[in-house]
Amino acid sequence: MDTKELLKKVRKIEIKTRRLSDHIFGGEYHSTFKGRGMTFSEVRQYQFGDDVRNIDWNVTARYNEPFIKVFEEERELTMMLMVDISGSEFFGTEEQFKNEVVTEIAATLAFSATQNNDKIGLILFSDTIELYIPPKKGRSHVLRIIRELIEFKPQSKKTDFAEALKFLSSVMKKKAIVFVLSDFMTDDYLHTMKIAAKRHDMTGIRVYDKREEEMPNLGVVQMQDGETGELMLVNTSSKKVRLDYGKYYQNKVNYYKESFSKSGAGTIHCRVDESYVKKLLGYFKARA
Repeated sequence: MDTKELLKKVRKIEIKTRRLSDHIFGGEYHSTFKGRGMTFSEVRQYQFGDDVRNIDWNVTARYNEPFIKVFEEERELTMMLMVDISGSEFFGTEEQFKNEVVTEIAATLAFSATQNNDKIGLILFSDTIELYIPPKKGRSHVLRIIRELIEFKPQSKKTDFAEALKFLSSVMKKKAIVFVLSDFMTDDYLHTMKIAAKRHDMTGIRVYDKREEEMPNLGVVQMQDGETGELMLVNTSSKKVRLDYGKYYQNKVNYYKESFSKSGAGTIHCRVDESYVKKLLGYFKARA
């Protein structure tokens, strides 16, 4: 993709997602993920020039001399976007591939956080950490994140969510709002998920295509595994083959639901042909 085409794509996504975040998500995000403003720190003896409105009358009465409440500004929030860029994300039978919908959702969340004056960071992962962009503020930073989401080429097509969670824990020592965008066609991450969710406010956004849910009866067809690249002939007219695939798919979805639920994390399920706007709004309102 040349620079001109890339900038055009970035601009198109910015216009669409910024409008959403400005008019719809800004207020919802703010009320859902609280943390800004002033927070009580301590009491100390009154000094000349202190604001009398901050006098703590209970402590003042106890000691017979004026004490005031000291407040300090709460630190801004940090949002971390964890995005699965393994081979299975480059799949789609509708108008958009899964990775294109993921990019739009991530951009909308990033602009919503920017409106709240929060920092935004990005982790792109496969079965390794492909790219890490430390949290920063501002529009130009969000545009860089969108550029990477559009044009980054992963080194691996496989997935290891547990490794990505370990990396998150190593780079984010303080609490962050974490959105994980993936199809979650992986498992064996419950333990690391529980550890990460104890520190961070985590939400999984499962983006999937309806054609993945069940295998259609198309006779004998050649299929390629999106993550391993393996080519194989599959007899889709076999009822057992279709049932086995259905069980495999549902097991992955159930593992995702149970892992996030047991960890106290939130979940959103978004099919590529559904409105992610409605899904996000519903989730924000339910939490707020």
